[in-house]
Amino acid sequence: MIRHLIPLVIRSLCQRAGAFAPDAPRRVGPLALALAGTLVLAAASARANVRLPGLFSDHMVLQQGVNVSVWGWADEGEKVTVQFRGQQVSAAAHEGKWMVCLRPLAAGGPDALKVSGKNEIRINDVLVGEVWVCSGQSNMEWPLRASYKAQTDIADSTNPRIRLFTVPKLRADAPANNVPATWQECNPQTSPGFSAVGYYFGRELQAARRVPVGLIHTSWGGSPAEVWMSQDVLEANVDYRLNILEAYPSQSKAYQEALAKWDQETQQLKQAGKQQTRGRPWPPWKPTELYSGMIAPLLPYAVKGAIWYQGESNAGRAYQYRSLFVDMIRNWRRDWQQGDVTFLAVQLAPWDRNQGRSLAQITAAPTESDWAELREAQVFATQTLPKVGLAIITDVGDKDDIHPTKKQPVGARLARLARRIAYGELIVATGPTYRTMTVAGGKAILSFDNVGTGLVARDGELTGFAIAGADRNFVWAKAAIDGDRVVVNSPEVSQPVAVRYGWADFPVVNLCNREGLPASPFRTDNFPMVSGPKK
Repeated sequence: MIRHLIPLVIRSLCQRAGAFAPDAPRRVGPLALALAGTLVLAAASARANVRLPGLFSDHMVLQQGVNVSVWGWADEGEKVTVQFRGQQVSAAAHEGKWMVCLRPLAAGGPDALKVSGKNEIRINDVLVGEVWVCSGQSNMEWPLRASYKAQTDIADSTNPRIRLFTVPKLRADAPANNVPATWQECNPQTSPGFSAVGYYFGRELQAARRVPVGLIHTSWGGSPAEVWMSQDVLEANVDYRLNILEAYPSQSKAYQEALAKWDQETQQLKQAGKQQTRGRPWPPWKPTELYSGMIAPLLPYAVKGAIWYQGESNAGRAYQYRSLFVDMIRNWRRDWQQGDVTFLAVQLAPWDRNQGRSLAQITAAPTESDWAELREAQVFATQTLPKVGLAIITDVGDKDDIHPTKKQPVGARLARLARRIAYGELIVATGPTYRTMTVAGGKAILSFDNVGTGLVARDGELTGFAIAGADRNFVWAKAAIDGDRVVVNSPEVSQPVAVRYGWADFPVVNLCNREGLPASPFRTDNFPMVSGPKK
């Protein structure tokens, strides 16, 4: 293993010489060079070990029913052989890397996977089943232990058929090739810190499909979608290139200036015996950095699909998100090289950014909302791409907290979508979605898809509908269910031209189907968006 120690020894020597100070040029002194040269000569005659990425560890889950790639590193030209369930596949290392492909596998296990070259690696307790990536920002990152009434769920979380893998946070300028983590069995010791949405999704899916489930959690709170995309995809779009990639240097400069000012102010306050009351400035997100650090090293590990809970950090750019989100899904699908893998997202939860307001204040009058526009952009992705689903959670938000703690319904609804979209089960997987509007007798008549066994209003009369005439002035409307349709009207609007439902940061709504799945907020108009291009 001498070769593996070379970078560590060189770094240690250079750190002592000051060569790797954060802002210093990488200067290497004569002693470091001499000792490094000695190590290189020693390594040249040493037997190098075949190595595997962290994704290949004890307790791992391999995806059933597809070709499964296994890869790693070895000496140039070294023959590496992988054995699993009677399959034996070999490849020679090229430029230090090797990869083999196992033929499709049936669900089950545990089994052992053996990799041999100059050395032998044995990976034990390997299951075959369904592998899903769980990604996004803070609401995906939110741990099970901090979720609503999670104590019982944690205590009952022992399930050797569910395996968990958490990708460590890493910002990277270039694609990383490894993840320093290992798979773990799901139990009360490992589940509390895992993604709550991911856990509940996996629990529901494993119970329904009755096969092993592997969950790869890779998320970071506050992250916008563009940091989860590759450089070439962002460069290929003029808008992204100008407003994302080329905007970053000035954002970074502004941050450095703000940080320097904050540091100076903090030092002056300290000298005066006072404390800093302003928080330290946050650095801007660098486009592609989480794709490079936390998605690229997962490729091309075989998966069934991904669940995604993100959008809050793009809400001010909802119009751009209409294409950005679609392109991100295409980006992942292209790079995973498994065709149109299923992609399931969570629609933004209700939240009132003007915290402390009462419901009466929130619902005083219909308003514009860039959060509503972001939800619409998420719906747009389901209408643009195949095998994309959206879990609607208008009934489990928190008025005063952007992080609603009720994660079980979120995971459960994602699992229903997976069962329908990824596995073809004939179940109702989503709530009512707007289809068309007609106008008759001064009333707007709305038709819906995904009505299940019928439309219902939860807890009383329908709420959350607004209507407008030619003046585009929206007012609250009366709405009533008529079979599989909803009839909307207001005495203030004699000739309706548009209807909106749940069009607010914190929508107060109650339309759902009898299966208990809420309707997605929508608008029938195409009036200019508050997040749209300014004319």
